[in-house]
Amino acid sequence: MHLNISQQMKMSQQMKLAPRMIQSMEILQLNMMALNERIEQELVENVTLEVVNKDRDLPSAEPDTVTQVDDPREARELRKDVESRELVAGNEKNNESDFERLVEIAAEWPEDNVGFGGSRPSSNQVSDDMDRHSDAMANMVARPQSLHEYLLEQFSFHSCDDAHRQFGEYLIQHLDHNGRLQSTLAEINQQFNRTYGQGLTIEDAEGVLKIIQRLDPPGVGARDHREMLLLQVDDHLAFHDVVEVLIRDHLEDIAFNRLPLIQKATGYSIDLIKVGIEQIQTLNPYPGRGFEQRPVQRVTPDLAVERDDTGRYVVRLLDEYVPELRISPRYQRMLKDNPSQETRDWIRRKVESARWLIESIEQRYNTLRKVAQEIVDHQQEFLDKGPEFIAPLKMQQIADRVGVHVTTVSRAVDEKWIQTPRGLFPLKRFFGGGTQTAEGEDVAWDTIRIKLQELIDNEDKSNPLSDDALVDELGKQGITLARRTITKYRKQMMIPSSRQRREY
Repeated sequence: MHLNISQQMKMSQQMKLAPRMIQSMEILQLNMMALNERIEQELVENVTLEVVNKDRDLPSAEPDTVTQVDDPREARELRKDVESRELVAGNEKNNESDFERLVEIAAEWPEDNVGFGGSRPSSNQVSDDMDRHSDAMANMVARPQSLHEYLLEQFSFHSCDDAHRQFGEYLIQHLDHNGRLQSTLAEINQQFNRTYGQGLTIEDAEGVLKIIQRLDPPGVGARDHREMLLLQVDDHLAFHDVVEVLIRDHLEDIAFNRLPLIQKATGYSIDLIKVGIEQIQTLNPYPGRGFEQRPVQRVTPDLAVERDDTGRYVVRLLDEYVPELRISPRYQRMLKDNPSQETRDWIRRKVESARWLIESIEQRYNTLRKVAQEIVDHQQEFLDKGPEFIAPLKMQQIADRVGVHVTTVSRAVDEKWIQTPRGLFPLKRFFGGGTQTAEGEDVAWDTIRIKLQELIDNEDKSNPLSDDALVDELGKQGITLARRTITKYRKQMMIPSSRQRREY
């Protein structure tokens, strides 16, 4: 085997985005909440960036003399000192307020704490402080209890030996967020015995499971969906014997609306079966779901639509809560007057970074306003008449009108919301494909879905419209679609088939 070593020249072209371009794209993609967070971060990290005080037209409080640092070591110390500060540069009011807070802390600080003078607080003061702290702790909102914690608390009141108690706690930890067993009881029992060196039989495991299944909320500890419902059926439920039969033997028939088949198998009348189904619908198929911690998603619109004097819809950016930024005059003077080259280089980099951010925010403002205005102009019928009149729209159309790349439009509308006379909508809501009517008019898929829902809402419930019949009804309105398209949309809208929709 021979190895040949040789050199070759290869030419290639690579497209690299400048850091400034990357930052502009990142800023454009941020919604207003995220933009505020980004600005707060930049204000902390870049001391040459500051917020314009709109309340008063006064120059920032700055020293008349410019700090001069000739020695490089002193320049490095200055840079460390400046980078570690989180106060707004040149703002004496903020400095004074911070100093006042330190004085207040010092006044209340115990005598034996290093760095603060003053007398030790009296026992009455300490008692009052402890009472205030206790009241504050008592008034704090407690962390919501999880499903597992709630079950473990109840299980602790049941008397059983150590092995059974340990297995019960182990079993509770193997329930999913709905309260259902994640594995078979035999598998959990086997794993428990192997992990803890116990010898519980499957009968022992069944006994412990029955205890857990009697805990609140009803339905926890079930092995499947059917058992979860059966655990909630008790003597207090109307027609509980009928409900038990329906759950145990006919859940699939109920799902497919096969009531005559249930009637034939049970001898129950159709009316009695319908009453039983109504009782089943009062049961909770997900008993543990109420313990889930779902964060509340707060939506803040970035834009609003208003009519001007001519009746045209005009887009306005809701940027009242976005602070206006500027480059600190103090550091601009230091950039010109400081004799230290190292200090000037450091300030220059910070000033350049601040300028890029300010320009990126301004560019975001202009791009977002232009894109949103084009969207609103295209969707005037939607704003005038409602969702049924939304027009087909592709991002490429907006990109062509604004004169930007389609990816710029995609970033501009990403996670942005707009307040309209019709309500609050994500900007992406106004994009979508469509088809043409027999007269050649464009109609959006959203409009077709609305018409489909209207046909089903108004159908004869004892003789629902089949997918073929829905095709015919839409055809009468000039919309020609294949049956498979209707079936696809019906399933996407979670609308059952005509057989399942039939009411007896």
